[in-house]
Amino acid sequence: MSTPHNTAKKGDIAKIVLMPGDPLRAEFIANKYLENVICYNKVRNMLGFTGEYKGIKVSVQGSGMGMPSMGIYSHELYNEYDVDSIIRIGTAGAIADHVNLRDVIFGQAACTNSNYASQYSLPGTYAPIASYKLLSSAVGIAERYNSNYHVGNIFSSDSFYDDSSSLKTWAKMGVLAVEMEAAALYMNAARLGKNALCIATISDCPLKNLFTTSEEREKSFTDMMEIALEVAFQQY
Repeated sequence: MSTPHNTAKKGDIAKIVLMPGDPLRAEFIANKYLENVICYNKVRNMLGFTGEYKGIKVSVQGSGMGMPSMGIYSHELYNEYDVDSIIRIGTAGAIADHVNLRDVIFGQAACTNSNYASQYSLPGTYAPIASYKLLSSAVGIAERYNSNYHVGNIFSSDSFYDDSSSLKTWAKMGVLAVEMEAAALYMNAARLGKNALCIATISDCPLKNLFTTSEEREKSFTDMMEIALEVAFQQY
């Protein structure tokens, strides 16, 4: 059954979904890595594809930018399409001194300045974390790939342009990088009893004024794509 944001039918989407923010990155991954590809969604140009990777069924779909958009698409995938696992494959800005452009980050947990968790009426502060089975699998694969990677805390921000200039403060707490979607994904997964992981490539270092281009972000961050696909292959 379709949703207001997705025209896929039951069975069109795999049990594991790779979810970049950019729908054009989803299209790039589908064309480069998957066989027997079908496009199951074009609503709002939030492209979704299902194909085969090494003989297993894998889907890849854009999430859009920010936690509200990630919240919608991941919730529908988990709740309406029986998806078990979502791996966000996105970009992040390094805020720790030892993290550099093109390094890969595995979000073990996700701090946030979002009010997303308020919907659960919890009597305290919730700490969104990744699914260990996906995280441990990804780290093992990164070791085999000899990737430059880091595992740790990330910061999911509601604002891209931060008027309070808070990134240095988050860095003091050991936070590795800033992005905008993982905390909502992790909370949806926890609430619905599903699995989630954020794998991000460092596309910029805002505290060092270093940046990559939009074309590089769309097409050249292949390490995280291949790691995520191998995780899918191991799990399913």
